[in-house]
Amino acid sequence: MVRGMLVAGALIAGLSSVVAQSDPIAERQQMMKGMSQAGKAPAAMLKGEAPFDLAAVQTSLKTFADAGKKGPSLFPENSKTGHDTAALPAVWTKKADFDGQFAKFAEVATAAQASIKDEASFKSNFPNVVRACGGCHETYRAKKS
Repeated sequence: MVRGMLVAGALIAGLSSVVAQSDPIAERQQMMKGMSQAGKAPAAMLKGEAPFDLAAVQTSLKTFADAGKKGPSLFPENSKTGHDTAALPAVWTKKADFDGQFAKFAEVATAAQASIKDEASFKSNFPNVVRACGGCHETYRAKKS
């Protein structure tokens, strides 16, 4: 019986993963939450609330670069509505610019990975990553109410 429950649990978990992968809105929301989570440690470091940790910064930057590369594929034409998406219509009416914003974000995050070696280089380079991330929000994301 326990074995059956474990198999059932594994099947449900696998099915949930497949559903998320076939649902671009759910997948992009998951990606955005991951980026938000990845940004918490570096934000605390910038504010002086946490000590500088190069490994944590590099991990965050990798998450950002990967999201920048994957992001445009998560906004197909058939994903304009549903799941409380915050994506504005401009995502699709200005698709080339939108995709370019993701490409720029990936580029800035990748460059920061190469240039951040210590706390001083972190403090001078990481704000550029934050700006590149936030640049999309003004035009392409609905304001939270």
